[in-house]
Amino acid sequence: MNDLEKKFPEEPLNPATADNAEETIADTVIDNSNCTTEDICETTSSPSEDLSEISDNPGEVSDVAISQNLSIDDADLEEPRRINYHVMTKDELVSALREILSENRMDAHKEVSVIKQAFFNIRSKETLEEVNEFVENGGNPQEFSSQADASEAEFKELYSEFKTRRATYLEAQEIERKENLAKKQAVLNEMKSISEDIDNVNTRFQEFQELQQAFKSVNDIPATAETEIWKDFQVTVEQFYDHLKMNKELRDLDFKKNLEAKKNLIVEARNLETMTDPVSAFRMLQSLHDEWRNIGPVAKELREEIWNEFKDASTVINKRHQEFFEKRKADELANEEAKTALCVELESMDLSAINTFNAWTEATEKVIDLQKKWKEFGFASKKINNALYSRFRQACDTFFAAKTEYFQKTKDEFAANLAKKVALCEKVESMKETDDIHKATNEVIKLQAEWKNIGSVARKNSDEIWLRFQTACNYFFDERKKINASKRNEESANLSAKQQIISQLKELPLDGVRAEVLGKVKDLQAEWQNIGFVPYKVKDKLYGEYREICDTLYNTYNSRENKQRISNFRERVSSLKGNGLDKERDKLVRALEGRKNDLKTIENNLGFFNIKSSAGNSLLRDMENKIKKLKEEISQIEEKISILDAR
Repeated sequence: MNDLEKKFPEEPLNPATADNAEETIADTVIDNSNCTTEDICETTSSPSEDLSEISDNPGEVSDVAISQNLSIDDADLEEPRRINYHVMTKDELVSALREILSENRMDAHKEVSVIKQAFFNIRSKETLEEVNEFVENGGNPQEFSSQADASEAEFKELYSEFKTRRATYLEAQEIERKENLAKKQAVLNEMKSISEDIDNVNTRFQEFQELQQAFKSVNDIPATAETEIWKDFQVTVEQFYDHLKMNKELRDLDFKKNLEAKKNLIVEARNLETMTDPVSAFRMLQSLHDEWRNIGPVAKELREEIWNEFKDASTVINKRHQEFFEKRKADELANEEAKTALCVELESMDLSAINTFNAWTEATEKVIDLQKKWKEFGFASKKINNALYSRFRQACDTFFAAKTEYFQKTKDEFAANLAKKVALCEKVESMKETDDIHKATNEVIKLQAEWKNIGSVARKNSDEIWLRFQTACNYFFDERKKINASKRNEESANLSAKQQIISQLKELPLDGVRAEVLGKVKDLQAEWQNIGFVPYKVKDKLYGEYREICDTLYNTYNSRENKQRISNFRERVSSLKGNGLDKERDKLVRALEGRKNDLKTIENNLGFFNIKSSAGNSLLRDMENKIKKLKEEISQIEEKISILDAR
């Protein structure tokens, strides 16, 4: 035996002492300390197992029940409080035991046993870890000595106090039972005195009835005296009725009432056959036996018959109870085989190959399905059930530990992504004070693209952070819409103004006074230039219409003026002679060369233009107008030179 075995020796169950039974009953409780879900935790202790130890001799049922005082301790039938102590820490278990002591719940011995089992399961694991660490560090297992544990010392002290107080409690109960026996015996002695007083028995009927009730109201006496005192009570009651000198109708009425009550109990006992749970039926049968004993006698000629009917109904329930436990043994073997197969299937899972969320989800569903199947199977035999459950629980814990590690890593990534997205939100929110909404909106669009490149965040933060970012971004888009709406209104007004100018240009005459008409044209052109932008889709069409009417006006009046100039030139040169004609011609030739050079320069420059903006288009139109004007001037000069040459 190694030091670890010496430190935690097994405590053999000794049915002869209540204390030892309390100390070892926890050995039948499964180790749930490793449970991660309440659904998978289970215990092997059940009231049906305790009741299975009760003798159910199909012979004289009442004799069996009476001789054993029904063999049922009410405290033993109570279910333990539904607290999963196997998921508690050592300190919580110590506190739980301390609370039981403070509440003086000395009837909670099963609960205390479970607490003890849970506590020393934890200590066993801690000691095993210490041994493993000691061996891994090169120590000899035979030389290992575990570290002192303060909570263990406190727990043992509290448990020792509980056992001491429990013993006192049981002793007090035994004293109370003896006192109750003395009370019953005293009442029975008075009943005997009345029964034996034949002369006055008729006048003391009411007193005898009250003594009967007083006798029945005293319960919980030593089991060894139960049978004898009850038989003595029955004999005394029967003797009283035999000696009773009262009218036969009253006696028969009492017998009839008792007969009716006992027949009802027989019906209830027979109805128990329809119950699906034989253990519950057995318990209820014991209650019916208690009621039977508390009902008075029936007519002497019916006593044996009515009892045999009740006994036959009881025999059926007792037989079902016995068959139930025989069947359970066979079920336990089948459960053992099925649970072993589940352990093998769970242990065969390759956790290293699970590396995606979907794979973990599928694997988790499989494990949960195995856990559900485990719950579908009942208990295995006591000797293997705990070991099987520990094996299955260990495989589950290994799986969920690996899953936790994977998800923790993913959680860290989510946290980093959340920090990046929060930073983007703060950056967008900080831009709200800018005066240049268009520039800020373009920057927001870039940040939106950056947002898309950031990975996912935890689902609980996803909607909130996205709403924050979306709200911050929408501010800029809404502001830009407002600005664009204002701009469209302004452009619409400009369009209306320019259309009005075109209408005014169209109204100008083509045969009016040149100076007046072209003066108005220039005024309207200046006004046109001062008007802002118009909607882009009508800009070119509108300008084309404007340019066309202007060109028509200028061409018409310029053509008329050119003709007038040529006419004036003809008149002027008609008076020139000799050198005057030569000088005039030289002057025109120089002017012609100058215009041609200017035209050539503009045309060369035009080849270098790369027009991509509205400003560039306007400059192009100006240059084209200059070219057109230069060509007209060249044509006029050439015509004048031709006139001179013709002289």
